[in-house]
Amino acid sequence: MHMLLVEDDDRMAQALATALARRGHTVRRVVRAAEALRHAREAEFILLDLGLPDLDGIELLRKLRTVCSLPLIVVTARSEERDVLQGLRAGADDYVVKPFRMAELLARIDTVRRRSSASEQAGGQRQVRTGDVAIDLAARTVTVDGTPVRLTRREFDVLALLAAQPGDVRSREEILDRIWGDAFLASSRSLDVHVAGIRAKTARAGLVRTIRGYGYQLGALDGP
Repeated sequence: MHMLLVEDDDRMAQALATALARRGHTVRRVVRAAEALRHAREAEFILLDLGLPDLDGIELLRKLRTVCSLPLIVVTARSEERDVLQGLRAGADDYVVKPFRMAELLARIDTVRRRSSASEQAGGQRQVRTGDVAIDLAARTVTVDGTPVRLTRREFDVLALLAAQPGDVRSREEILDRIWGDAFLASSRSLDVHVAGIRAKTARAGLVRTIRGYGYQLGALDGP
């Protein structure tokens, strides 16, 4: 797999590039946001540091999400909850705080890659409708009253899982295991952040129904 490593620290970049190469990946390392945008379309996976010399990493993440939907993990020293939430809302598939164990990062890369591949293959040609919301599981698109709504990869993955069996209630643990690959993230706010993002971007608060103390279900909205 061809990795784009956006990292301005030479020692960290060398360690990451070496570990990734040992796993059979090819790595292009860039230092600046402008370089990352230039080479993003050539990559299959992105590792993104937030402390860049020419642009804040969160702003770069937002720009990247306008040109590609590649699997992306933020790897940064920023550990405040505000930073984590910003990264997830901007479209990161995962968020890893430095210092970290290399084995853990490699496992997270494998998980994100596996879940991303599975979500892209899921759904066949099905389109699910609830009220004026149309969810195309194959094309990975959402429209509200005919207007396209841009969700992050993770937001769409959550919505697609609920839409695949519209009447089923999915537990938090199941969603975290199926989408994040780790049911033990249940104590984190990652899932809640993505559900809030779906509701806000579609302007349909009832699109994702909360089953208190258990999980979520696709909401049965009134017709248009």
